Amino acid sequence: MKSTCIIYNIVAGSLFFFCTAFCFSSCSDVLSEKPLDFISSSNAFENPSDVEMGVVGLYSLARDWYSNVDAKYMFVYVALGTDEAYNGEDPGGGTMSNWDTEIVPDGSLPKEYWTKAFDLVYQTNIVLKGIDNIKWADENKEKSYISEAKFFRAFSYRILITMFGNVPLITEPVTTPKTDFVRAPKDSIYALMESDLKYATVNLPVPGKESEKGRLTQGAAWHLLSEVYLAEKKYQAAVDAASHVISDYGYALMKERFGNQPNLFGTENAYFDLFTMGNQNLGSNTEAIWVIQNDPNIVGGGLYAGERAFGPAYYRMGNTPDGYPAILGELYSGNYTGYSNLLGRPVAWVRPTNYVAYDIWKGDWDDDRNSEANIKRTFYFDNPNSAYNGQKIDFSLYNGARASALKDTTQYIFPYFMKVATPDEHYIDEARSGGGYNSKDLYAMRLAETYLLRAEGYLGLGDKAKAAADINAVRNRSHATPITANDVTIDFILDERARELYTEEWRMLTLMRLGNLVERVRKYNNDPVNPGLSILDHQNLFPIPQSEIDLNTGAVLEQNPDYN
Repeated sequence: MKSTCIIYNIVAGSLFFFCTAFCFSSCSDVLSEKPLDFISSSNAFENPSDVEMGVVGLYSLARDWYSNVDAKYMFVYVALGTDEAYNGEDPGGGTMSNWDTEIVPDGSLPKEYWTKAFDLVYQTNIVLKGIDNIKWADENKEKSYISEAKFFRAFSYRILITMFGNVPLITEPVTTPKTDFVRAPKDSIYALMESDLKYATVNLPVPGKESEKGRLTQGAAWHLLSEVYLAEKKYQAAVDAASHVISDYGYALMKERFGNQPNLFGTENAYFDLFTMGNQNLGSNTEAIWVIQNDPNIVGGGLYAGERAFGPAYYRMGNTPDGYPAILGELYSGNYTGYSNLLGRPVAWVRPTNYVAYDIWKGDWDDDRNSEANIKRTFYFDNPNSAYNGQKIDFSLYNGARASALKDTTQYIFPYFMKVATPDEHYIDEARSGGGYNSKDLYAMRLAETYLLRAEGYLGLGDKAKAAADINAVRNRSHATPITANDVTIDFILDERARELYTEEWRMLTLMRLGNLVERVRKYNNDPVNPGLSILDHQNLFPIPQSEIDLNTGAVLEQNPDYN
């Protein structure tokens, strides 16, 4: 294999067999007598450059949780099936439309998340072992690599312990077949996560000193550690960890327009600029803590399907009331495409619930985050041949002649959170305005969330005044009405998280961590075909995949309650 090749490593298989990794690259020559899979269990790391490649592999696996182009499943833990969203393309029948039948021991989603998270645990342990096998001339570099790997182990266990509860605790490479895993107590898993992240808070670079944009820093470690402490109800520790992020590194909320400043809708503001393509990695962006890197110009550079998932399929709505195609779209190679470069090509996998689209904005509609530039609510007919050209799309104009009133408001037209989009900036599939994909970089951690984590910690301590101050720090940026201490509840914090972090936060994990997923799905998920999504009382946790239980013949891997 040519020395210039970039290798990405993927692990396949179940928990109960040792990792047999394979590699692929952008090069055509992939054969060699010497094993080149630098993080396989049979091939020791030989030098720091091997470790660098191994750590880059961990970043690649972590990125798949944010920008995997083929995986509709990634939008489940972000919003779909929670209080925030239902499947608009197929209400009542699409992905996560029925918890009772989809989240079961032999379901594909529990197995997908279990396997992906443990794959990253395995790879991390192999990288850590490889680091330990090398004699290092630069101790600081060694510690930095260890910190990155340990961060990713904690990152993975945060997913596993939140989604599944007690899970096997694995801290060494699995090099031989193993069929006797047992579930470790939560305390043991949290202790490992705390230890890993505390190490990272000291030995990762300070923000601004990382080797490349997108690499982890101490700020990211403190942020994740704050959430871990909240899960353990260690509220003072959570407050202290978040305070390190807020106070120690020069982070600040972006309050003025910055970087690329497009004016496409006429109501753009600082919040809009946070999500404008190219602004996430700017040195002037003091709000970004950890940014997932996507690049349209290299093989394997990453694509984000946010447009495809979160936007309405406006181009499917058919004709105007007077019988012309409602959307002509862009003129491309002599023909009209039917798609708008401003809106991309969504398919409505993730339709916001009324709670997210309307209810949380009532009484404060002028919040900057609710501007037309940030949540597009008004769509227009686009066909000069029609008398309705340029008019607002209003289905009442059809006088009841529409084929599907359900699709009109769940699939074709609904509020579109533009933070997922790259208006007028699509670099692939130009005939379809990007095909639903873009290559914008994504926030894995942003300072606004750190403030809301600290507010949650203050609430746990009973200090509502300080909690309100942190919430108001976020609200003030968007010119929302300040709240008082009496307004602070966990429900208000969740409302604020939805206003600030919809499409970004992993909502399902937040609600599972708080133990209120079931009640909030029943209360707020207004899937018109299956309100409440048939979620059952025990489904604040996912089931352990049945295939993992069946393969674990040397010990009992207990199933979560009520899934047997």
